[in-house]
Amino acid sequence: LLETEMLLYRERVLSAQQLKKLGEHKYSSSCQSLLDPAMQKFWNWFVKLVPLWLAPNLITMLGLMINIVTSLLLVMYCPTATEIPPWWATLACALGLFIYQTLDAIDGKQARRTNTSTPLGELFDHGCDSMSTVFVSVASCCAVQLGTYPGWMLFQCICASTLFYCAHWQTYVSGTLQFGTIDVTEGQIVVMIVMLISSLTSFLGINFWTSQLLLVLSPCQLLTVFGAVCGLVSLATPGGTLDKILTGGAGKAGSTVADTSVLSPSFPLLLVIVPAWVIAYKSDQAIYHSQPILYVLMFGLIAAKITNRLVVAHMCKSEIHHRDPALLAPLALFLNQYFNTFLPEAWLLKAAMAWVVFDLLRYCSLVCLEICDYLKVELFRIPYPPPVAQATSVPNHNKSSVQGPVTRQQRKKVSGSRN
Repeated sequence: LLETEMLLYRERVLSAQQLKKLGEHKYSSSCQSLLDPAMQKFWNWFVKLVPLWLAPNLITMLGLMINIVTSLLLVMYCPTATEIPPWWATLACALGLFIYQTLDAIDGKQARRTNTSTPLGELFDHGCDSMSTVFVSVASCCAVQLGTYPGWMLFQCICASTLFYCAHWQTYVSGTLQFGTIDVTEGQIVVMIVMLISSLTSFLGINFWTSQLLLVLSPCQLLTVFGAVCGLVSLATPGGTLDKILTGGAGKAGSTVADTSVLSPSFPLLLVIVPAWVIAYKSDQAIYHSQPILYVLMFGLIAAKITNRLVVAHMCKSEIHHRDPALLAPLALFLNQYFNTFLPEAWLLKAAMAWVVFDLLRYCSLVCLEICDYLKVELFRIPYPPPVAQATSVPNHNKSSVQGPVTRQQRKKVSGSRN
């Protein structure tokens, strides 16, 4: 399968040096989250219910698929994010996010239980998180009818992707993924509460989110302001993300882990944010205002792609490149506007979205295949049944045999010795 993929795309995504560095990568994180300690008790209990044969990456993928399906279900009933969503759709979306949060939290615990922790698991986890961020932000807009205020909706979706990118930008600089006091766990729980409120108001037939409060802002606008303030606090306060980016470099002379400028990851982000605003408000065919969901999904998935590349650069201690095939999509939209919109923008947006999805899936699949081939591990399957009793009963002098992933080559040796 790997050889077929390489023949189709002609060259590898990761160099031999990057794969070597990735194989040496050790996960490092710190957490000051308010709610994580309480949630950890639930997650530690829940992971014990999971069978040992279930691969950690499969757990993560299952959660992501549930999250995406429930989000798209909500989008299907709110195609412009101005409609009042069915109560059951927002309830399903809240449940889908809770399931994703739970499965995303236990995948690492399952890897440690089954002795199958690898750098691939960390990369896969972050990649799924980047895509979940996109769909959750769009679903949130639908739940609160934020499409009634198109500029606010675009701002909210761009902020969500930017905050996630900045978290990994800081990791690329310092080498440690740091969770603040109010971070992803708190954000997900707020979104779930919002979904439940939307479900209740829809069930009661109350148009709550777009009603005017104090004749100034509607509840959905106030919610956006609240989210923006929380994001700004996490970014700009002393000791926040930006402070760590500018002063926390782990490389030479305060540079990144790859010994590059701490500002180098800013360029890919700007190449997403600036075109998103310019194309939306320079369009003479109202490309964003006529198809807001498709528009923010496309730019969100581009942000997910560059975030994945940033995570890879961090784990491989390599330079992050500014050119990316996904950026051809906004470039095509921009050039079409520059040359007096010689192609219908609605058609071009759909083609651009198809390209972005294809490019994202191509990149993720190739990276996973190359890492699996290098580490000699399988992505969605544990290559052996790892009973806990047997793993814990191994004598200390043979400890090296149970640390790290069991590879396909090791499994063949074991089966050969048994025969």
